[in-house]
Amino acid sequence: MTRALTRAHRLERIVEAIGKTPLVRLGRLRELAGQTDVKVYAKLELANPGGSVKDRAARQMVLAAIAEGRLGRGVTLIDSTSGNTGVAYSMIGAALGLDIELVMPRNVTEPRKRVARAYGARITFSDPMEGSDGAIRHVRKLVEAAPDRYFYPDQYSNPNNPLAHYLGTGQEILDDLGSELTHFVAGLGTSGTVMGTSRRLHEVPFPVRCVAVEPRDALHGLEGLKHMASSLVPAIYDATVPDEILPVTTEDGWEMSDRLAREEGLHVGHSTGANVFAAVQIAQQCLARGERASIVTVACDRGDRYFAPMKWERSYVW
Repeated sequence: MTRALTRAHRLERIVEAIGKTPLVRLGRLRELAGQTDVKVYAKLELANPGGSVKDRAARQMVLAAIAEGRLGRGVTLIDSTSGNTGVAYSMIGAALGLDIELVMPRNVTEPRKRVARAYGARITFSDPMEGSDGAIRHVRKLVEAAPDRYFYPDQYSNPNNPLAHYLGTGQEILDDLGSELTHFVAGLGTSGTVMGTSRRLHEVPFPVRCVAVEPRDALHGLEGLKHMASSLVPAIYDATVPDEILPVTTEDGWEMSDRLAREEGLHVGHSTGANVFAAVQIAQQCLARGERASIVTVACDRGDRYFAPMKWERSYVW
């Protein structure tokens, strides 16, 4: 049966195109090929207009701030970002006429810097050796020095970040799969996707196991993900929400992102590779136990955000 193209509709502004992303089954990966009892789906967050899952949280935080009178003419939105949230802020800011300033580690991939600037955002760089935590510390200093100039949504502490996924991502997955759903798998960065989606899925009257993915090591190459034990832990993170935390190596995340392009036609970033690698591991466990399963994971962003000058880093031993 052919399904209607529900995304084809008229919009008043680009922010209305955020969400209601497609859910696509991954069936050509060798571990999944020919399987009928165990299915893995990817929620294509790369289909958001800003190209990533971060569009959802950025829209929720910005619209809430406007409604509360905290953001408007004469006030600059400033936040720390490893790239995708910055692109989302920049796109939404351009669409709504807002002034946007971003603090990024200097080693964030060049495409993300260029896209954010194309939308008109200003970028301040933090120490690349301090990663996302260094950007957080830097933005706090800027806001402390000029509190009247800035609105600081603080994606790591803002409850509207997980709320976007509670209201959107989680409900959309349920709308698509209903009681067929058995597992949800997503990576820990700000933790908003895992927190909000898992809370919504845990409310349903059937069991859904929610699995959080994090880098196996403190020093890793899975941009956008946090190794919680060695990082500033986001205020919105609650370790009791996920049913399981599954560590993934940089190599496995990178290799799976390459495989998804070749075997599924999905050109995605390395955090997506980590998510899918974890989902496939869970699928194999279910197969070994003879269990039926429908596993949903998140395709966070497009692979073109990771083109040169980052590709050479594959030669590193993480």
